[in-house]
Amino acid sequence: MINKRLIAMVPEVKPFIFKKVVASWVSLLAGIVLWFTVAKTLEQVLEEGAVAQGTGTAFLVAGGCIVIRFFLTRLSAGYTHQAAACVKARLRPAIYDKLRRLGSSYTDRFPTAEAVQLAGEGVEQLETYFGNYLPQFFYAMLAPLTLLIVFLPLSPLTAAVLFLCVPLIPAAIIAVQRVAKRLLRKYWDAYANLGDSFLENIQGLTTLKVYSADQARHKAMNEEAEHFRKVTMKVLTMQLNSVTIMDLVAYGGTALGSILSGRAFLLGQVSFAGAVAMILLASEFFLAMRALGSFFHVAMNGMAASERMFRLLDLTEPEEGGKTLENGPISIQELSFSYDGRKDALSGLECTIPQGGFFAVSGRSGCGKSTLAAVISGAQTHYRGSLQIGGTELREGSAESLRSLITVVSFNSYIFGGSVRSTLLEGRPDADESALQEVLRRVNLLDFVQSQGGLDMPLMERASNLSGGQRQRLALARALLKDSPIYIFDEATSNIDAESEEDIMGVIRSLKGRHTVLVISHRLANVTDADKILYLEHGRLCESGSHNALMRMDGGYAALFRAQQELEHPGGKEGEECEETA
Repeated sequence: MINKRLIAMVPEVKPFIFKKVVASWVSLLAGIVLWFTVAKTLEQVLEEGAVAQGTGTAFLVAGGCIVIRFFLTRLSAGYTHQAAACVKARLRPAIYDKLRRLGSSYTDRFPTAEAVQLAGEGVEQLETYFGNYLPQFFYAMLAPLTLLIVFLPLSPLTAAVLFLCVPLIPAAIIAVQRVAKRLLRKYWDAYANLGDSFLENIQGLTTLKVYSADQARHKAMNEEAEHFRKVTMKVLTMQLNSVTIMDLVAYGGTALGSILSGRAFLLGQVSFAGAVAMILLASEFFLAMRALGSFFHVAMNGMAASERMFRLLDLTEPEEGGKTLENGPISIQELSFSYDGRKDALSGLECTIPQGGFFAVSGRSGCGKSTLAAVISGAQTHYRGSLQIGGTELREGSAESLRSLITVVSFNSYIFGGSVRSTLLEGRPDADESALQEVLRRVNLLDFVQSQGGLDMPLMERASNLSGGQRQRLALARALLKDSPIYIFDEATSNIDAESEEDIMGVIRSLKGRHTVLVISHRLANVTDADKILYLEHGRLCESGSHNALMRMDGGYAALFRAQQELEHPGGKEGEECEETA
């Protein structure tokens, strides 16, 4: 069970595998010397009836062999740990780098929970494959050959029988391999599905409680857990049965070898010392292969994990150009995009956003606003048509230059646990104290932070110890520190209080002229002062112009604006005044 591709991924582990095999083999040689020395000493004692001359030397040799085996065992364990470290250092970054190259849309093709499981338990299983199974595989080939060479001059029959019994263990392994492979694939499927459900239920626990749907989810998850338990028990049963077979072969072979050694002594074919030595060493014929069988099941589990890892690593990555994207106008020509390849989420969009412009995208839910933001920011790459920034086609630009050029602030921007300082430094690692305080002042968050202990105020995961408005202000402050040429605000004021909404919109408006700003907002009152508003319907650009121009057109935008004003100010004058101004 040698996976060449997997081994090629971790070339650094090969020297440690080789060293561990050599250490195990030298330890076997020391064991051979030890038992022959013990057997010879016993023979001398029996022949002379007392402690024979030279026994002291024999004890020194035996003691030396024991010390050598002890240190070689410790050395072998060290090589195992070093091999495991190499596996972690190579495979976990490979998984992370692949996810990074796939981009934020990787969740459309590979579940997050499964990626976490692969990077965790999956890599742990592969540690055993590299650190124990592979070295034991090669040593298990070498040990019986070495013992065969030792036994042949003493008793050819015993040597031949023991050597021929050894392949029964790998035969048992091969017999269960096909069943084990299929069963372990089911195990990983059940494990990954259970992990996905657990993560989803934890993330949506509040929603489940609100709608009293937690009991139904609890029942469904219990059913998945029971299915996983049954699959796990099948795996353990298969392992136990195969271990039982291997033990029968190992102990039966050892017993047979001991009987044949005793028979050879009785027939005068071998000396007493030779017979005792062969009896003591008979088990060594099988121990190496028996240990290989023990590691086999963990290795098979690792192979099942590696299949999933390769499925992730083999996912096609978004095409990335080598050109450097420079700041400039955003030109969109005949832009179309589809998530599933059948129905277009965007269709035939055409517009130009000048450098330093303040543009807004509006429309009813599902019209394609956030999809357009995702395409411009590079989160979705398989678009049709042309999308140029600064005269360079987006798909021809490098991901690094795109990340430095555009910053996206969404309604659910992720904030890691840590502190306010560490969060802000993600935007600009070299920012000093005064810069951090100034950006907090700009988003009207400085007084609150100072009242909570200053920049080192602790933040829980997702900043759950902040209100929704405070989280958005902090996310905006982090984005401002980055000071990128282009900002995209995708529903950045959604689900927050009115005061925070006004503060955030004030900061966004202040970026006009110095930065290109694209605002996606469901609330049209927030974008009435935009240079141009793009109104989408069913993924198509239906209207564009300033707020006043769109109101005069009295089309879809005007109807949506009036409907929102009526909802916000029923029977009030504010909506009427807006229309009169228009």
